[in-house]
Amino acid sequence: MKVADVMTRRVVFAKPETTVIEAARLMLQDGISGLPVIDGKGELVGIVTEGDFLRRSETHTERRRARWLELLLGPGRLAEDYVRSHGRKVEEIMTQDVATVTGETPLAEAVRLMEKRRVKRLPVLHGRKVVGIISRADFMQALTVLSADDNKSAAASDDAIRATLMAELAKQPWGSRATTNVVVRDGIVELHGTILDDRQREALRVAAENIPGVTAVHDHLAWVEPTSGFVLASPEDAPNSQQVS
Repeated sequence: MKVADVMTRRVVFAKPETTVIEAARLMLQDGISGLPVIDGKGELVGIVTEGDFLRRSETHTERRRARWLELLLGPGRLAEDYVRSHGRKVEEIMTQDVATVTGETPLAEAVRLMEKRRVKRLPVLHGRKVVGIISRADFMQALTVLSADDNKSAAASDDAIRATLMAELAKQPWGSRATTNVVVRDGIVELHGTILDDRQREALRVAAENIPGVTAVHDHLAWVEPTSGFVLASPEDAPNSQQVS
């Protein structure tokens, strides 16, 4: 999927001359955590986010540093801090180095960029023009839509379910395909074999549950502790245990 498939096309934005208070009110009114800043030509010049309102003189939360650190940082950095905590216009507190994507950017790349830059939203550009916003909320919305589509998928046959699960295990570095035996009957997946880490148990269950047509997953896996060679029974096979389904 691409960014254009899930982005929000209605863009709420601020102008460089918008006041800090106006921007804060706009963000609260629309329930958003950031605003792209767009100039008179309609081009992106920055972004203002919730973090820009944390260190403000109005709330007496401006940054205060030890005297020795002030001497180390120098007057330029201290002057910059002062502008960000006392500035009255968005252009004085906004971030100018903005991480952006295009509508053709793959979703996986957008996620990597959001994690790398530690941001919650990315302006979507066509040239220098903002044509949308993609945020964490958009990914949540896409998740719910795709999940609904999966639920509508036709149930697969037992053979197809097993083939799909084995193919998934072959792709995963934790997938113990060589030591895992899968049996599927009437949509019920039976997991047999051994695992070397008990966390693989849940991953195998999740992999099976994600396949359309699976109605239940029964765990008969044995955990072999590598350092001791002891075999620990699965939760379902242990006496007086509750079945996982």
